[in-house]
Amino acid sequence: MIISIQGTLTAATPLHAIVELNGFGYEVNIPVTTAEKLPATGSTVKLHTLVIYREDAQTLYGFATPAERDFFRLMIEHVTGVGPKMALSIMSKLSLPLLEGAIRNGDIATLAKCPGIGKKTAERLVIELRAKVGATGPSESVLSAGGSAGEGSTTSGDSRLRDAVLALSALGYKTADADEAVRRVMLILGPKATTEQLIKKALGS
Repeated sequence: MIISIQGTLTAATPLHAIVELNGFGYEVNIPVTTAEKLPATGSTVKLHTLVIYREDAQTLYGFATPAERDFFRLMIEHVTGVGPKMALSIMSKLSLPLLEGAIRNGDIATLAKCPGIGKKTAERLVIELRAKVGATGPSESVLSAGGSAGEGSTTSGDSRLRDAVLALSALGYKTADADEAVRRVMLILGPKATTEQLIKKALGS
């Protein structure tokens, strides 16, 4: 099984990355939340991967952290009606800390706002994954060989992101919008940004 790929990032879109390794170009399907963390084209990148085999195709999916890859696998293996395409869509809309929090708390409304996800599918996510979330382990991320792109995407970083999202939600932001805003400013401010700095920057953006 291919659990990771490291090579030169030759092209990228919000949902795909092309990684060149030993003369081969690998097309990797990625969520928007991973695309946000990719280094510049031409840089070395590492993605944590899962290969889905079908009769007529072999598709490679890549993520910023092992925890995100493992959560993707949980969804497609344990939630009825959720395949790779839908799972990628869910992870493109919400960060992993917010997804896990919504599932633990039974927040059907937030989950149902993901593209292509209705109330019934959101309920299945909660019912079938509530006992499993958190089992994927702490997030680790090294998208670039030097560690700069993924540095700080650890459990502490996830906690700050989650706390900042909760604060913005309390101020009236929609949860998904707050999550996107905080992810964006965390990339701008860097891994050492405090929760307070994330909130202030998100409010000013």
